[in-house]
Amino acid sequence: MNIIIVGAGKVGTTIAEQLSSENHNITIIDLNQKKVEEAAEDFDILGVVGNGASYQVQMEAGVKDADLLIAVTGADELNLLCCLIAKKAGKCQTVARVRNPMYSREVNFIKRQMGLSVVINPELTAALEISKLLRLPYAKKVDTFARGRVEMIKFRIHPELHVGGLKISDIPQKMKCDVMICAIERKGQVIIPGGDVALEDNDLVSMMAVPKETARFFKKIGIKTHQVKSTLIVGGGTIAYYLAKQLLEMRVEVRIIEQRKERCEELSELLPEATILQGDGTDKELLLEEGLKHTEAFVALTNMDEENLMLAMLARKYSDAKQIAKVNRIHFEEVIDDLDIDSVIYPKNLTADHITRYTRAMQNSMGSNVETLYKILDGKAEALEFVIREESKVTGYPLAELRLKDNLLVCYISRNGQLKIARGQDDLRVGDSVIVVTTHKGLDDITDILERA
Repeated sequence: MNIIIVGAGKVGTTIAEQLSSENHNITIIDLNQKKVEEAAEDFDILGVVGNGASYQVQMEAGVKDADLLIAVTGADELNLLCCLIAKKAGKCQTVARVRNPMYSREVNFIKRQMGLSVVINPELTAALEISKLLRLPYAKKVDTFARGRVEMIKFRIHPELHVGGLKISDIPQKMKCDVMICAIERKGQVIIPGGDVALEDNDLVSMMAVPKETARFFKKIGIKTHQVKSTLIVGGGTIAYYLAKQLLEMRVEVRIIEQRKERCEELSELLPEATILQGDGTDKELLLEEGLKHTEAFVALTNMDEENLMLAMLARKYSDAKQIAKVNRIHFEEVIDDLDIDSVIYPKNLTADHITRYTRAMQNSMGSNVETLYKILDGKAEALEFVIREESKVTGYPLAELRLKDNLLVCYISRNGQLKIARGQDDLRVGDSVIVVTTHKGLDDITDILERA
């Protein structure tokens, strides 16, 4: 597809990197010549220097032949204007980043009136991701499929769980629960396991199940599954606001430490049920005074990545709280994953994944749509949900008879509202939703699960 990205910041370049790796033709627009040149060189894409809301600049970028325009500048109004002009100048689909909480309440009206395909809010998306983790604190990551009815939980196998050596095929019988281990990260290697693979201590495991089966499995191995009751948040930005709203609705006690007085006053008006504290969130004594030792969750949301990581490690030392750190700029995920921090959130990656999912759905809107897509295990694998819309080479045959790609697992089938773990005797049918985990990148149709003849 021909795709124009307006905005060469963190989000724009992350989207450019992902989409160019999937062989799309990308053109990036930004006023900053250096950023445009760097993106063009790094990702082998075209660059145009100029205002993305200019008709002439969009024409130079090829809007008449574009399939999609993505506006992710730092200004909501500029993003909306870019999309409006693109709709008039060309016939492309449009995606706008809209971050202001005021606009988020009017998102459906904005989409309808302006003809936008997608409105994405990175801060709201990050807050929803964090709230999922605080509902299931033991998880390092929680992804949802089938409109929230299936969860993929990433967690570490610690020696005290006493499941090292347990074969995956033995789990349903021994644990009396219906779960599927769909991916394992072990010593830097990613494994899409068969039933004869055994779990090992220190494995990072991605497990898929419906929520009640997840809870049953964790209970069997001695892990508490209740959501947190209290949260201490450092940093009072937009993510903190969205997160606090979510947590208050979950009846979680919320305390926010923010350094700017005027922002504290705003948050006090917006979040009357939360406790807002003015102070330096990096002050260890202040954190201890405000209940660090007793809180059940600690979330670091300052504008400094290094600060967030260090604060989360400090929380590990002084409390048993679930720690979550937000990271925007640092590109050393493999190093960060080795830090003793429960969960790290990358808002720009969440946004890029959302847009990548949409582009794949655009590519094959007839045969099968990609409904859900997550990059998992540090981007080394993908978990995808397809909706089958027509008969194909994969329908009507037992899975055991299909020549599936290696390192690929068909995990769940949703049919007529009923969910089931996929087994060898099951077949795929028109109307099914199918969840697949694989190390192969760029699948955009259900037939891509087959080995090429």
